[in-house]
Amino acid sequence: MKGRWLLAKNKYQVITERHMPKAQADQEFLEFVIKALVDHPEDVKIDRKVDEMGVLLSLKVHPEDMGQIIGKAGATARSIRSLVRIVGLKNHARVNLKIEEPEGAAARPTRGRRAPEGGEELEELKL
Repeated sequence: MKGRWLLAKNKYQVITERHMPKAQADQEFLEFVIKALVDHPEDVKIDRKVDEMGVLLSLKVHPEDMGQIIGKAGATARSIRSLVRIVGLKNHARVNLKIEEPEGAAARPTRGRRAPEGGEELEELKL
C-alpha cells in the first residue's frame, strides 16, 4: 500500500510539474514585444504579481512611448493584451495587462464638445 501511494504521489508530481506554467514566460514575452515597439527600450519596466485572480503584468514606459504602446484608438494596446492572454492560456494561467500612465501625464481629453464654463459664451463662426 505504501508503494502505491509513493507511485501515485510521483505520478501526481510529474503531472503537476508538466502543467505548471513557466513563471516568467508571459513577462519575458511582453518585454520582448514592448521593447521592439518603443524608442526608449531602456525605460521599459514590467512588474508581475500573482494572486488568486491570476497574473497581473503592470507596464511602465517612457512618456514619449505611450502613443506607440496605445496606438490609434487603443488598437495596439488591445492587440498586446490579446497576445499576453494567449501566452497565459498556453501556460494555464489567466494573465491581464495594466498599462500605467507616466507621472505628470496630461489629463485625457474628453470625447465630444466641452460645455462652456460660467459666463463663457461660444463665439459665432463667421464664414
